[in-house]
Amino acid sequence: MSAPESAERPGRSPGTAVVIPAAGRGVRLGPGAPKALRTLSGVPMLVHAVRAMAGSRAVSLVVVVAPPDGVAEVRRLLDEHPLPGSTELLVVAGGATRQESVRQGLAALPDDVTTVLVHDAARPLVPVDTVDAVVAAVHEGAPAVVPALPLADTVKQVEPRTGERAGEPEPVVATPDRSLLRAVQTPQGFDRDTLLAAHEKITLQGEGATDDAGMVERLGVEVVVVPGHEEAFKVTRPLDLVLAEAVLARRRATDGF
Repeated sequence: MSAPESAERPGRSPGTAVVIPAAGRGVRLGPGAPKALRTLSGVPMLVHAVRAMAGSRAVSLVVVVAPPDGVAEVRRLLDEHPLPGSTELLVVAGGATRQESVRQGLAALPDDVTTVLVHDAARPLVPVDTVDAVVAAVHEGAPAVVPALPLADTVKQVEPRTGERAGEPEPVVATPDRSLLRAVQTPQGFDRDTLLAAHEKITLQGEGATDDAGMVERLGVEVVVVPGHEEAFKVTRPLDLVLAEAVLARRRATDGF
């Protein structure tokens, strides 16, 4: 695996990089390998996610943030599934939380990177058009960009039951207007300085920040939305694996993916 290069490549912007935090265990998919290393059609989800990002001509570098004890394993895995083209790959050790892992990925970026995408390894099937739309919006001046979809279901705000009352029926306290709501996906795109400022100034307790755009919002910086895609769903539960396999099968049948 080669180190990032600063030389400009034909058709690519040396100022755009992707950070993929992949240090989590993915407990909702059950015991076994970390979520990012579960396979889809025989290929680890992480590899699919890296390929999805590298498919954009704007992206020159992908930084994968691995579990601290799994850097060598992830590096070997990516070496076994080389990328076509000239996209550079770098594997670094992550931290105890997603926020810490993203920080580690940001610290590994070369100085010429001005646009940063942060992408979930558990969203392995993002179409390249979605990646390009996020990059284009940042390049056009938006400091923070998220792809998102309108909600198909009615949403209820409830009063959660916790402690001894956990599992009891929860009373509804409001019904938000779903036309004003969006389901956010990744990759989320940022002006590098904006994202660095968010990670320097915003520290959340517990598991830390799980949404980088939310951290930017806390700075008072505007975040804008571009259209997401149904195939950019997050693989979280076993049923999602079934859906992802179906998407891959359709792609192979229709366009030779």
